[in-house]
Amino acid sequence: MAINPSPLAELVALVAQLRGKDGCPWDQEQSLATMRPYLLEEVYELLEAMEQEPLNDAPNPSDGLEGELGDTLFVLLLITQIASERSAITADSVARRIVNKMIARHPHVFGNDSDDDAPGSIAAWEARKLKKGRSRLDGVPKTMPALLRAHRQGEKAAATGFDWPNVEGVLKKVEEELDELRDAIAQNDPDAIAHELGDVLMSVASVGRHLGAPPEAALRQANDRFARRFSRLEGLAEEEGLALNGCTDDDALDRLWERVKAEEATC
Repeated sequence: MAINPSPLAELVALVAQLRGKDGCPWDQEQSLATMRPYLLEEVYELLEAMEQEPLNDAPNPSDGLEGELGDTLFVLLLITQIASERSAITADSVARRIVNKMIARHPHVFGNDSDDDAPGSIAAWEARKLKKGRSRLDGVPKTMPALLRAHRQGEKAAATGFDWPNVEGVLKKVEEELDELRDAIAQNDPDAIAHELGDVLMSVASVGRHLGAPPEAALRQANDRFARRFSRLEGLAEEEGLALNGCTDDDALDRLWERVKAEEATC
């Protein structure tokens, strides 16, 4: 009697078939280079699903997190299949490698824990990851969104003890950097302004890290909130016959903005 494969094994086989001789022309023509934008798109769609309402409130899991996880998994397996056609990489070898890595990095779970740091601590984790001759920050991709990179670099540096003891110290650093930015603005020095503005943003990212509010996610939410509110402001302006293009009536705009915020507060 034939044994049905697991859904995961079935998906691996399906991806291989799509890339095979009688497979799908679109899948067949993909390469590691062409798959990059699709991977980014799926990851961002997954992030958006993760920020939606709790799972138990979703009318259909396939419309949210489960669906986006599946799409991302498919893209990852397709990339793995493409790589397997030119190297010894397979889905099994990828899985075995990460299994071995996670076992090695969790000795407090799988035995042989000889670290002085508390089991499972960030410091212990970073120490296990560190390779001779490399900086602790080398593992943070330079292609990451800048705010997320600042957050991750701060986490890695903090694992060595290079950090403020509490959020109050970070807030003082933000104030210090703002003062330096004001000085650069007063000097009308474009290079200094860019330098000091970067320092301000990095220190603000550390505020989020200390508060347990990842700055990249917080900024995405703020962007969504601003877009929603500004769209409503545009609607209110149209209702009142207020032309936004070239509008110099700051009081009217402030009044509409406060109205939008008040409407949200009562919802």
